[in-house]
Amino acid sequence: MLSYAQPGRAALPASPRASRGLRQPLLASLVMLAALLAWDASGLDLPMARLFGDADGFALRSHWLLTTVLHEGGRIAAWALVLALCIGVWWPRGPLHRLPPGRRLQLAVGALAAVLAVSALKSLSTTSCPQELAMFGRSAQYMSHWHWPPGLTDGGTGHCFPAGHASAGFAFIAGFFACRQHDRRQAWAWLGGALLAGTVLGLGQQMRGAHFMSHTLWSAYVCWWVALATDLLFQRLRVRQPLAAPTESV
Repeated sequence: MLSYAQPGRAALPASPRASRGLRQPLLASLVMLAALLAWDASGLDLPMARLFGDADGFALRSHWLLTTVLHEGGRIAAWALVLALCIGVWWPRGPLHRLPPGRRLQLAVGALAAVLAVSALKSLSTTSCPQELAMFGRSAQYMSHWHWPPGLTDGGTGHCFPAGHASAGFAFIAGFFACRQHDRRQAWAWLGGALLAGTVLGLGQQMRGAHFMSHTLWSAYVCWWVALATDLLFQRLRVRQPLAAPTESV
């Protein structure tokens, strides 16, 4: 059963260990932001897209491995895992047994929130996918996702930034933050698996002309921040957790 601080009971101050444990993620966030801005400034999106597409379009756009396995299969697998995590809050199986109920809830909420955050940003974006651009056989004109003014369109359908499909993998970065104070090995396994899955799904979409590399990278960054924000929120709510082992920060 999930337990939170009781009404009328004074909240405990945040532990110094928890505060120190945030320094590394925040520093990592700044390093990642610098790397992302450097990538955007490099202009490497188009050269990478041209590896898979030309004036006749993207030859692999309908390839079964990219469409059936990575696109449809990846989406189904991601939602199945989210469902399993939600069920696991109350009926944990496997590695979830080693997490307190509050952390299991944080993992499920963090993963779901990351997918919804990326989807919301996509709905507001006017950036079109590579497969719609004139240089790849269609009619839209290339414009950076940082173009100004925001309402200016490139002539395509838009709604392509950041990469939604890659978020089906990156969303599980939430597992790193949920586990890092309880199980170091499991935390790094979640982080490595999420980054690998998101990168593979993102590259698959890029080969189809559905996204630029920057779309995938920014999707990872959004998912990272949602996971971190969820961690901070759950600390704020004082989810009471029985620790089975001494707390250790990653």
